[in-house]
Amino acid sequence: MEDKAKIQEMIAAASRAREFSYAPYSNFTVGAALITKSGKVFTGCNVESVSYSPTTCAERVAILKAVSEGERSFEMIVVIGGPRVGESKAKGYSGPCGVCRQMIYEFGKDIQIIIANSLDEYYVHDISELFPLGFGPDHLLG
Repeated sequence: MEDKAKIQEMIAAASRAREFSYAPYSNFTVGAALITKSGKVFTGCNVESVSYSPTTCAERVAILKAVSEGERSFEMIVVIGGPRVGESKAKGYSGPCGVCRQMIYEFGKDIQIIIANSLDEYYVHDISELFPLGFGPDHLLG
């Protein structure tokens, strides 16, 4: 069952995190908010590099912050992105990239992904929907 108030609270957290994005090259800012099964919230923003390869997505920042503090069980991650806040609206929704989908899948096939444009415009998916036939720990742990 979808908890609209909880989702909106997480979208607001992701939106606040997005304000810290460092995106001088693409001007495409992204914020993420991850809630663990224990109820802790970790946020992240995208951080670009002029050489692009070291660029890090908001989703992975939030995951790495959670993992670095001992959390491994995730319930939901919210992603909101587009042109810089205050500029023209993004065309459609900005879902997690393939690398982020792999990272999310690493921690569970049932993690909810909320892809948002605003508090009232969002989609709810499970990672397994967005990453069908994903490669995960089950494949290595016989």
